[in-house]
Amino acid sequence: MHLNYLALAVPLFLLFIGIEYYYSRRKNKPFFHFSESVANLNVGMAERITDLFTTGSFYFLYTWLHNNFALFHISSSLLTWVFLFLLTDFIWYWYHRYAHEINLFWAAHIVHHQSEDFNYTTSTRITMFQAGIRGSFWAILPIIGFSPAMIAIFLLVHGAYPFFTHTQTINKLGWIEYLLVTPSHHRVHHASNPQYLDKNYGDILIIWDKLFGTFAIEKEPPVYGLTKPLNSYSFFWQHFHHFLELIVAVRREKGFTGKFKLVFGKPEQIDPRIRTSLERKLLRRYTTPLNKELKNYIFFQTVITLVLLFMVLLLEYYLTRNQLIIAALFVLISIVNTGAMLEKQYWIFYLELTRLTLLLFFINNIYFNLYFFVGCGIILLSVLLFIKPIKQWYITSLYRQ
Repeated sequence: MHLNYLALAVPLFLLFIGIEYYYSRRKNKPFFHFSESVANLNVGMAERITDLFTTGSFYFLYTWLHNNFALFHISSSLLTWVFLFLLTDFIWYWYHRYAHEINLFWAAHIVHHQSEDFNYTTSTRITMFQAGIRGSFWAILPIIGFSPAMIAIFLLVHGAYPFFTHTQTINKLGWIEYLLVTPSHHRVHHASNPQYLDKNYGDILIIWDKLFGTFAIEKEPPVYGLTKPLNSYSFFWQHFHHFLELIVAVRREKGFTGKFKLVFGKPEQIDPRIRTSLERKLLRRYTTPLNKELKNYIFFQTVITLVLLFMVLLLEYYLTRNQLIIAALFVLISIVNTGAMLEKQYWIFYLELTRLTLLLFFINNIYFNLYFFVGCGIILLSVLLFIKPIKQWYITSLYRQ
């Protein structure tokens, strides 16, 4: 069978998340909060499903650059593998540092730092924008002369290692702290304490931070999240709020030079009052607690979406382009849906209707049956005819209000 075995990373990482959650419950540690965990997993699932359409393009780009612009032809040997490891980690350091120091890059990377939890679910909080910027930084490697196959292996390593540094369950690791990025180092990086800001950018090796003056030791307990908390689980707001803030700030800035400096300047140059103003205009929040039934429904939807994601990734070679697109849209809408449920938005009813439509399309695309197709049409037409009372019943049942 032609399976995509990289999909096995999904259940493997979920296993470690489960173990960490079990440990935190046993030790009565508040490492996990329901809404934060769901929001973290949502961002990670969106990045994984969009990878189906972007990963191949980067491999194609690296191949094209290597075939047409490579300065050297670097063959595989122990020495070149060591050199490539050091070089990829060095590039990661600068990509990561610029992702914090340049507004345009921070707009993509900020999503990774929004969670006020710090656990393995936080590590999944990577956006496709961030992955795209990271891949662009590594485009120098095929030009130097490394083959795309060699680069791809280290992309996997750099994707897997950071997962294990996002945890509070592991204390300091003795002499390892001098060489590698450890959970302690990365807790500092995710903290919003003033003395911890813009520190510990390394991915695998901590030596770059020590060389370039961005290293800090974990001393006082970290406070996680942004310096100005996001306080929203909206998938769209999480991904685009800083882009919107940047657009408003650029529009206010006079002259091309000033606008250019703002786009490529530091995040602290943006007036924090801009976000407050945008929140008043664009966000509608509900602060009432989630009832047990709603939590169970969100949990059930999240599990189903994870299972579907895993199956699509595993069987992608057996699905047609149309089937992949329909499945990807279903996953993405499910993610937006559960994020909106966390904030008790009423418009989720239309997302549920869209998901039902996509599901019926997917079934018909795999196995077309005229009677089933007509039956689906009748069901959808009936829902549309009685959409107002059905919506009212759905929202009342779900939110108990």
